[in-house]
Amino acid sequence: MMLAAGTNENLAHTSNVLIYSAMAVYMLAFFAHIFEWIFGSRSKVARTAAALTPGGSRAEAQGNAKDAGTVTIKVATKGGGTTVLERPKIITRSASGSRDVPDGPGADGGDVQGDMWGRIALSLTVLAFIIAAGGVLTRALSVQRAPWGNMYEFSITFSTVAVGVYLGLLASRKLNIRWLGLPLVTTVLLTLGLAVTVLYTASDQLVPALHSYWLWIHVSTAIFCGAVFYVGAVSTLLYLFRDRYETKLIAGEKISAFATSVLERLPAAATLDKLAYRVNAAVFPLWTFTIIAGAIWAGSAWGHYWEWDPKETWSFITWVAYACYLHARATAGWKGRKAATLALIAFACFLFNYYGVNIFVTGKHSYAGV
Repeated sequence: MMLAAGTNENLAHTSNVLIYSAMAVYMLAFFAHIFEWIFGSRSKVARTAAALTPGGSRAEAQGNAKDAGTVTIKVATKGGGTTVLERPKIITRSASGSRDVPDGPGADGGDVQGDMWGRIALSLTVLAFIIAAGGVLTRALSVQRAPWGNMYEFSITFSTVAVGVYLGLLASRKLNIRWLGLPLVTTVLLTLGLAVTVLYTASDQLVPALHSYWLWIHVSTAIFCGAVFYVGAVSTLLYLFRDRYETKLIAGEKISAFATSVLERLPAAATLDKLAYRVNAAVFPLWTFTIIAGAIWAGSAWGHYWEWDPKETWSFITWVAYACYLHARATAGWKGRKAATLALIAFACFLFNYYGVNIFVTGKHSYAGV
């Protein structure tokens, strides 16, 4: 038993070292993403996007509707001549009541140096993800159970899954979401920093109520749902900024150089809106299952399926908020910014359900500890 206890302590120490190591690599990825945005200037693709966007008075777009491959862009030069650029690879998103605006070129701006830093940042993010996953695994081995019995374990697992969702979306090559890298890495650093300084809990066994296979089912799905909801929330927030940018651009209003440099590289507002809706709609049934699984687990552990415990209550409030968002998206008068606001309120409910309820509210779920 002493040998087993010593082994568990070594595994717990190894887990802590791996988590701190992952934080160090995430920090390097953070700076690499910063350099990606700094060096990502307005490239050929970005200039072409500006030419196709209302307000691009110094450029003229000419195209043949029958042959999309013959589109040429003529950009005025200082010498009075014109420079012809080849047809850009730009994706447009058209929806009823929305603008037909091309997507931006991404965080790197189509710039070679910016792209280099972006690739370095992505490589560092992958490395940090592997190290963090190792930290979560060794934590599980040290306690010989699922590694999410308290807020510290939930935080390190949640941040790792969030990065995994991001890398999975990138690997699918159906979505170009490398622009999500900087806000994601920033959030992960904040989450891990809070976990190791405020929420840290030494390895220990769970209370009897948590000794159930439902721990693997209920909490794992909650973690995955939270990671996907995060992607939807960031997309929604950026949609609001980009939509405001496009509105000002069309109206001919003055926009700051910083806002222009950042927002012109993001996907079009319609693209961000569609991405947010799709990920939230896709994971909503799983969040419904998470609540049902929790109720079943509560019935077996406490003898009651639902008692309006604070955690249960806020899980249901979160469900209602996302249901209202999805319903709003199907209602013509509530599409766009109004629906986006509902999505952010719903994600705020999810965050309060995790941090607020666990830290400030006492209930049956308080056994998870801080």
